Amino acid sequence: MSSQIVKQNPFQSMIDRFNIAADILKLNESVRQKLQRPEKQIVVNFSIILDNGTEQNFEGYRVIHNTALGPSKGGIRYDTAVNLDEVKALAAWMTWKSAVTGIPFGGAKGGIICDPRLHSKSELEKITREYTNALSDIFGPDKDVPAPDMGTGPDEMGWLMDEFSLVHGKTIHAVVTGKHLHSGGSLGRVEATGRGVSIISILALQKLKLRPARSTAAIQGFGNVGLHSALFLFEKGLKIVAVSDVSEAFYNPDGINIPELILYYNLNNKSVNGYPNAVAIKHEDLLLLDVDVLIPAAKEDVITAVNAGSIRAKIIVEGANGPVSSDADKILHENNVLVVPDILANAGGVTVSYFEWLQNCLLESWRINQINKRLEDILEKSFESVFAASVKYKVTPRIAAYIIALRKVADSQAVKEIKLTEKKFKQN
Repeated sequence: MSSQIVKQNPFQSMIDRFNIAADILKLNESVRQKLQRPEKQIVVNFSIILDNGTEQNFEGYRVIHNTALGPSKGGIRYDTAVNLDEVKALAAWMTWKSAVTGIPFGGAKGGIICDPRLHSKSELEKITREYTNALSDIFGPDKDVPAPDMGTGPDEMGWLMDEFSLVHGKTIHAVVTGKHLHSGGSLGRVEATGRGVSIISILALQKLKLRPARSTAAIQGFGNVGLHSALFLFEKGLKIVAVSDVSEAFYNPDGINIPELILYYNLNNKSVNGYPNAVAIKHEDLLLLDVDVLIPAAKEDVITAVNAGSIRAKIIVEGANGPVSSDADKILHENNVLVVPDILANAGGVTVSYFEWLQNCLLESWRINQINKRLEDILEKSFESVFAASVKYKVTPRIAAYIIALRKVADSQAVKEIKLTEKKFKQN
């Protein structure tokens, strides 16, 4: 089945949902164009000297989608598949994600076309520092705040902060989030997205009057998001019957012992391959299991019009960005599958990133229980807002989330433009 799945353009999927919400809000064409199009699209080219003495060129991107709500915020990907359409879609999703959760950030995304597995640590540091140099006038705590994403982590964010600080002649912790604790990082950041997915999953179960201790879940992807989602849900009493990573998918109807699997994963070179206490199944079959909660936490467009009709889960909680393509939305809705959209479901990461940025700006360090409580409060409030809008407008939670986000950004954009007009008028 997976070979039949035609991958949609992720930016087009975002636009499809955007337009449905914009129609409901009766946004005029001028406002639509402004909110659809990125404020800035930057392409940078640079080179580094590799460890063997040869020079290699790299291409990188930074897309600033919107800054109406505050400084733009978004991760940086190191991957050979990085392309402008994907970066544009992810930047827009960050705008809507921040708006839905009420976080004072706009949306951005960045990326460098490279395979981080093929480079030494010293080469990755050079790549990061050159990319930072090329964008040193774009980044800034009150302008654009990068974060980790696919292929990057605390090391890269630390190098970025250090290089940006060198360029500006002083240490500026708040220019980036996702740093090591010793570099100004925040407690709770590593597990934040997975914790958020688990919080949202419990809320969705409660919405359908299902008890966590009697519910089952399948999780596609066992990277940072999938692993922590699995752990937190396991601790809440859910039976995790299936998990997968890029190497293999496993099923155990009696439930998988997640702490045991995590230990195996860490001792097995960060892979679930060969895990003995479950039966191997096809990757595509995991998505079709009869479970209460399905969490696609791997990549975009894994559920499309081709396989949406075969989904048997009661709830889909989008741990990844864009795992359900827009052509699958109607099918899932008609089959009474409750889909909690990515811009709400995986917003735990940007929420705790905001906490890190705030701690840096205030020169504070918060306790972990304080961070987790604030995260839970924000996500619960956002969840209730989305479901209230879903009832009010008689739409799916995804479209409800877009309605909330578009209204907030459109209103802020209008205020921003009035202020800019007044400023120009005074200057003249």
